[in-house]
Amino acid sequence: MQCKIGFIGAGNMAGAIINGIVSSGLLRPEEIAVNDVRAAQVESYTSRGFAGCDTIAQLVESCAYVVLSVKPQNFSDVLAQIKPAAKPDTVFISIAAGMSAEYIKKALGFDAKVVRVMPNTPLLIGCGAVAISRVDPTSPEEFAFAKSIFAAAGQVEEVDADKMNEVIPLNSSSPAYIYLFAKVFVDRAAELGFDPDVANRLFCNTLIGSAKMMMETGKTHQELIDMVTSPAGTTFEGLAALGRNNFEKALTECFDDTIRRAYELGK
Repeated sequence: MQCKIGFIGAGNMAGAIINGIVSSGLLRPEEIAVNDVRAAQVESYTSRGFAGCDTIAQLVESCAYVVLSVKPQNFSDVLAQIKPAAKPDTVFISIAAGMSAEYIKKALGFDAKVVRVMPNTPLLIGCGAVAISRVDPTSPEEFAFAKSIFAAAGQVEEVDADKMNEVIPLNSSSPAYIYLFAKVFVDRAAELGFDPDVANRLFCNTLIGSAKMMMETGKTHQELIDMVTSPAGTTFEGLAALGRNNFEKALTECFDDTIRRAYELGK
């Protein structure tokens, strides 16, 4: 069995990437191999024509590209299972937070080809924002293929390899922070008597529109804030409340602590 690409770990994120690859026509199911500690998960793929691998070593031996889609906490064990089967021409694509290329190369025992990727959960609906970096000796052609995998389900931005931990709060962890922001507002609206579904639609469509304003108007963030804010008006008072409660400081700490944890995971 020979496949173009294999996924070690077949959870939600891997599923989103695989669905994007197949839906776009980039690869056929039989060109994609999967391995997962859950046999039922592998069976769900093989029943649809994908190649199933009983062991990690079997998958690595069979695939030109190997996606490491496992949790950082399981990374060391997975790399130990990869090492006996790893080849210099295999491209390892890591989507795990904090796991540096140097960490992967050291664990495998040679100068492996590595592509680091930081995706996010909106890949599940084809609206992902993906940061990606090429690490030597990965060739430009191999990197281009890796980018195409993720472009099938989202917007891909190339980032310097030494900024792959710093990018996490921008696109990978940030959906959770945005959902918390939405939860607070929608829950408060419900307390005031709004239908929660109506409140959620109003807030979500405001998020979508605000994002488009940031992407399409060419205005700075501050200019957009000023467009909404009248002196001594309702928005002015709301922003004042955020200021009294150190909103910007809290967000900065959130950003920095996310990065700090990524470096801790990679040790």
